[in-house]
Amino acid sequence: MLDISGYIITIDAMGTQKSIAQKIIAADADYILSLKENHPTLHQQVKDWFATAQSNGFKDIDVSMSQRIEKGHHPIENRQVYTVPVSQLPALHEQNLWTGLTTVVMVVRSIQHWNKTTQEVQFYITSLKSDANKIGSAIRQHWGIENSVHWTLDVTFNEDECRIHSLHSPQNFSLLRRIALNALERESSFRRSIRQKSRRAAMNDQYMLSVLAAAFPNSTLS
Repeated sequence: MLDISGYIITIDAMGTQKSIAQKIIAADADYILSLKENHPTLHQQVKDWFATAQSNGFKDIDVSMSQRIEKGHHPIENRQVYTVPVSQLPALHEQNLWTGLTTVVMVVRSIQHWNKTTQEVQFYITSLKSDANKIGSAIRQHWGIENSVHWTLDVTFNEDECRIHSLHSPQNFSLLRRIALNALERESSFRRSIRQKSRRAAMNDQYMLSVLAAAFPNSTLS
């Protein structure tokens, strides 16, 4: 339903699906999909390959690398992005089923706190050509949006305290919270915080209809 032609679509692991990749490419866009344990074979292949390649200093490998260090009032973050064309790797699990797959990505984040340093490694698959600066920038923007949304969801809906874990329930409720957040942000007649809007909608049926109407501006609710 969206015109995404020419855009880069970044999606968390729940959206790392062959059908979604196919639709993005069909819409003349590019994707960067987070690769985690929900695709265990592919994830392990990419993880093991990067571990071996990095230990050998990426010798004889066409690798693009970028590094960014962010300092401020918060901990110091050192972020390294490595991108490699899939042609440099052995055949990946179901590689031909991932429409447009061109590059694999590893992002290493080292965060220096006042008393310790932590490290986080994440992997991605993308239809973009191997360019660590471009891909790293897109991933960084995704994190910025996600962190902002996550903070709001936690403050408004106590998302981090949710104990729903079975089957598809976590993904379903996560989607519902985001729909609700979208609707509350679009509703403009009651100029208050998202939390206050949420409480008002819970207590006032008429305002709740206004929130729903804001979520579907082309519909008529009565």
